[in-house]
Amino acid sequence: MKRLFSILAILAIMAVGNTTLTAANTSDIFTEAAVNFVQDDAEASGADAEEESVGFHQELKKRFIEGGPGFMGIVLLCLILGLAIAFERIIYLNLATTNSKKLAQQVEDAMKSGGVEAAKEVCRNTSGPVASIYYQGLDRMDEGVEASEKAVVAYGGVQMGQLEKNVSWVSLFIALAPMLGFMGTVIGMIQAFDKIEAAGDMQPSLVAGGIKVALLTTVFGLIVAIILQVFYNYIIAKIDSIVNDMEDASITLIDILVAHKNK
Repeated sequence: MKRLFSILAILAIMAVGNTTLTAANTSDIFTEAAVNFVQDDAEASGADAEEESVGFHQELKKRFIEGGPGFMGIVLLCLILGLAIAFERIIYLNLATTNSKKLAQQVEDAMKSGGVEAAKEVCRNTSGPVASIYYQGLDRMDEGVEASEKAVVAYGGVQMGQLEKNVSWVSLFIALAPMLGFMGTVIGMIQAFDKIEAAGDMQPSLVAGGIKVALLTTVFGLIVAIILQVFYNYIIAKIDSIVNDMEDASITLIDILVAHKNK
């Protein structure tokens, strides 16, 4: 009997040991499976992101080609030329921006210490339309304050023309891009109806190609117009700011000249 109990005890211990090992192995298997799943999911997400990034460029290129090289090339040319002019104007306007209050104070101090020639030297060493207007007004100082005022007004108009140079081309491209897109739409619809007429049957496959070309040219034309419109509005706002600064600076200059003459 004791021998029987000993055998049963040994079998129970072996069964518990096997159960523990099986549970541990099962836990390891599940852990490894979870890790592999997470790694596979991360790799799949990275692959999807890369595929999406590559796919966007490929899709854009595909749609551009499907829109037709004729009108799509012209629309792209409008975008390139419009952006080139816009960037040139933005750089020019930023360089033309001057601290007019600081310049007026420097001119006034120079006139008090060294006269008109010293003030003109300050203007020569300062860039921007405001300094150019100041120089023209000071250069006519020997002819009187009225002559200086007329010179300031006349040269202010010249500087405004320099600020607005080539801006009209940007507005032209803004109007031209969607018009070309709409023209591509009309041509695509005409092509679709020509195919229907030639086939003598109204099939979706015949109409789909022409309508797709029409929609693509319209979309790209509108995208170009929207991009250029943003830059155009920034340029116009910058020009208005500089012109207002020029007008305020001109009034300040006349006051300085009058005060200097009355001394």
